[in-house]
Amino acid sequence: MKIMIAGLGLIGGSMAKSLKRAGYAVAGKDLPHVEKAALEQGAVDEIARDVSVYDVVFVALPPDAAMEFIGASAFRPGAVVADFCGVKGALEEFVYSAPRAFRYVGCHPMAGKEVSGLENSAETLFDGASMIVTECEKTDPAAVSLLEKLFSQMGFGLVRKCSAAYHDKKIAYTSQLAHIVSNAYVKSETADGFPGFTGGSFQDMTRIAGVDEKVWSRLYMLNLPAVTEELETLIGHLSQYLDALRTGDEKALQSLLREGRERKEVLDREKKIL
Repeated sequence: MKIMIAGLGLIGGSMAKSLKRAGYAVAGKDLPHVEKAALEQGAVDEIARDVSVYDVVFVALPPDAAMEFIGASAFRPGAVVADFCGVKGALEEFVYSAPRAFRYVGCHPMAGKEVSGLENSAETLFDGASMIVTECEKTDPAAVSLLEKLFSQMGFGLVRKCSAAYHDKKIAYTSQLAHIVSNAYVKSETADGFPGFTGGSFQDMTRIAGVDEKVWSRLYMLNLPAVTEELETLIGHLSQYLDALRTGDEKALQSLLREGRERKEVLDREKKIL
């Protein structure tokens, strides 16, 4: 089985290294200086020149670049082509907007770091992580089965299957909204001179504030309805806390905090079940 990865950054580079660890030969495609570094590090065995010779093609590029690459490439008929973008509806709509000879599967690894680039990639990045696989009536079951085998060998501990719409709604809440909140939180002037005044809560709240604005703004625009709905819901909940504080209503504040605590306990129980 011949495998290539388009995009050798944090995710693509880690994919290459984890596949190499599993015993596979891997070809890579990226900018010349990244390809050179990948070869020197042993992350890939060769540079991919002709995509039509590969059986499996992983596309680890931002959404717009991924769609451009997929649309412009002459894949081998029957090849499995999987993208790892953080939005799935836009990719699925693009792929199936025209007849395709390849077998497309939308994927999204639930792993990452606050840093990017091949230099930060690691063969262990996906160990124990979950991989989301999106399916629709056009998804080939055999292609999904092949990818499940590869993902298991790469270290993923769980594969979750769902529709692209379900994925985008969940990710709007679990990832995209969280990055907005963290990014907005650090804008307070009170954050100035914080050393000595912080504990784990501050680190948790600010860890993902340093987003790449070009990358994340595109993710938001490509998942606009879901992200907007989640942000509106959060603002509505925050306004309830603000009203209780402004009116000095301690009982109302206690009730809101209790509701949040009880909701967190439910989520913790669900996590243990999984």
